[in-house]
Amino acid sequence: MHPKALLDTCSELVRLTLKFDHPADAIVSRFFREHRSLGPRERATLAETVYTVLRKKNLFDHLAPSGSGAKERRLAILGFYGPGDFLRSALSDQEINWLDQCEQIKPQDLMERHRHNLPEWLVAPLKAQLGEGFWPLVESFNKGAGLDLRVNTFKAKRAEVQQALAATGITAVATPYSPWGLRITGKPALNKHASFVRGDFEVQDEGSQLLALLLDAKRGEMVVDFCAGAGGKTLAIGAAMRSTGRLYAFDTSAGRLDAFKSRLKRSGLSNVHPAAIAHERDERVKRLAGKIDRVLVDAPCSGLGTLRRNPDLKWRQDLKAVEEMAVKQAAILQSAARLVKSGGRLVYATCSVLPQENEAIAQAFSDANPDFEVLELGALLAGLKVERAPTLCSGGDTSQRYLRLWPHLHQTDGFFAAVWQHK
Repeated sequence: MHPKALLDTCSELVRLTLKFDHPADAIVSRFFREHRSLGPRERATLAETVYTVLRKKNLFDHLAPSGSGAKERRLAILGFYGPGDFLRSALSDQEINWLDQCEQIKPQDLMERHRHNLPEWLVAPLKAQLGEGFWPLVESFNKGAGLDLRVNTFKAKRAEVQQALAATGITAVATPYSPWGLRITGKPALNKHASFVRGDFEVQDEGSQLLALLLDAKRGEMVVDFCAGAGGKTLAIGAAMRSTGRLYAFDTSAGRLDAFKSRLKRSGLSNVHPAAIAHERDERVKRLAGKIDRVLVDAPCSGLGTLRRNPDLKWRQDLKAVEEMAVKQAAILQSAARLVKSGGRLVYATCSVLPQENEAIAQAFSDANPDFEVLELGALLAGLKVERAPTLCSGGDTSQRYLRLWPHLHQTDGFFAAVWQHK
């Protein structure tokens, strides 16, 4: 595609994305479906340009007014993913001069908000938790995420999948914490790889794998994934159970569960039973009260731990939305707890970095439910043979009550987990 045409197309996609009426990944996917003539390089340029604009929106909004033309074009120029000479061949002399001036600005001369590129309501809680670690986290959020795989241990071994990938020129190294994980450099196309088609692996962040590992589901047990969503953790749990027992995958979205069926078929698991529920107090839930060995509540949340992948989330939410989410999370956790039988395990998890959705929910549940004993995550992870387990818990300080994963420390998305045993 000619540079001018590609820049015009980037500008249009930026304009659509900044409406914030749908998630950015959904807008980009729909745009590609509607423009099937775009090649792989053009798609990469479009997607990465949009995500750069989302990651650096504060800075680009600050720089854009000094330029000319439509705002979305100025933003697309600032965030353009590709060689500089290619971009400049699409610009007017005035735009080239403006871009040169923008590129001469030194980061240390910018205001703080133009360096961290976060909404102000999110800055204070992150600084309070991390102190000097705030800026390394910001840098991590703005770099984008790597690619992790989870080996389906019901069908294959990690070393076997690693070798199969290497045979096709894909280098994969074992993840440092998850015993099921492989980490890949770059973003190779995997959906047609023979190992993927066989169901030997799934794409899944290492942090997400650790949440499934924490449940420690055994063969023959009754287990519930209470908010199954797309089913990634469900499949990990089912493989750990060796396709025995009974694993319920509950979700309020029948559409998500339908989309999960193809992945389930590929996995080879026969113990998974997807079931759409109306809400956390659904009759299907009530019938299982006190009968379940292990329950995972991967609660709906702000998703702010995934800003490496989904930078639009920081602009599509606010503090009020987080507070409303916390009320919902507490209700879901309380309802899910009723399923757990005596001696059973309950895991609460989010992909959020905010205390309101994490420690506050866990502490409130513990206070209201003395029949549930909170388990120390450091000891639990060490018992599961996870390397450097204490460094994964509450920032690695003396308290190891909760799992706390951070992108800049653990190279995973941001995750939280608390675990209880029903007395």
